[in-house]
Formats: sequence, C-alpha cells, structure tokens
Amino acid sequence: MTAFQMARPAATCLLLLGLTTASCRTLGAEPVSRAVASVQSDSTDIVATVERFHAALAAGDSSGAMALLAPDAVILESGGIETREEYQSHHLPGDIAYAQRVHPERGPMRVVVRGDVGWASSSSATTREVRGETVRSNGAELVVLTRTPEGWRINAIHWSSRTVRPSGA
Repeated sequence: MTAFQMARPAATCLLLLGLTTASCRTLGAEPVSRAVASVQSDSTDIVATVERFHAALAAGDSSGAMALLAPDAVILESGGIETREEYQSHHLPGDIAYAQRVHPERGPMRVVVRGDVGWASSSSATTREVRGETVRSNGAELVVLTRTPEGWRINAIHWSSRTVRPSGA
C-alpha cells in the first residue's frame, strides 16, 4: 500500500467501488488506478504462466514445465506432497501422459495478487474412457506463484479430483 493510499483510504475504496475516473481524480486517487492496472497486468501474466505450464505438459515438454516451477516448488496431489525434484522423477511423466490423452474442460481461472505473490484457482470437468467405461470427474487446481526477475514462477500446485457418480447410484 502506498503512503497515499494509507493517508486516503476512502479514495482507494471509492475507485475500487466503481466511481468515475473524474470523481476519483477529484479525490486525488490517481495512484490507485495505476495500482489496479498493475494488478490486472499481473493477473494476466499469472494466467499465462499457468496456461504455459499446462501447454508444456500437453506437448510432452518436461523441460518447459520444469522451467516454470520455482526451485522450492511443492506439488500436492494423490494425498502426497512432492518437492520439485520428486515431482520431476515421479509424477511428471504420468502428468504428461495424462495431459496428452485427456482434455479437461477448464472453468475460468480466479486470480488474486498480493504484491509479489499470486494464486490462481480453477475447476475442470473431464470425461474419459477407462477399461471400456465412461468416467466423469471434477477437478480443482490451486497454483501459488511468486514474481521473480524471470517472470512469475510456480511455487506450489495442489490438484484434487473426484469421480462424478451417475445419478441414482
């Protein structure tokens, strides 16, 4: 928060509540609009980073996927926690194979930015064939990122999913 925002919190709230730009300028809230633009740009960059990670998995590009993970990244899936190195040697090959054969319908990504940290959450729906049976599942993803000199990097991923039971089952 800038010194201006601390001194004029009402102006900050007014801009965020949607007053016209002219009204906010009258209150001296110009620095806030630049902050909002910065958060929007960060949100766009965070979404792009998460999408590049998924694209790398789908393309079978393990180096590309790993380049987006921070050195201290952790991956939470299947009830476990893996370091970056463990993920690379254990789950990454399976995640690539899965991403290449299954194409989930992803919901919108919700992004929150707090300074140099941001997180993106989303859900997905998947339909696939397993041993001749149609299996539907819903998934959730939470990705935590930090701003680095190289751009946004992934520090944590949490994936969870559940099978959708047929109605009446």
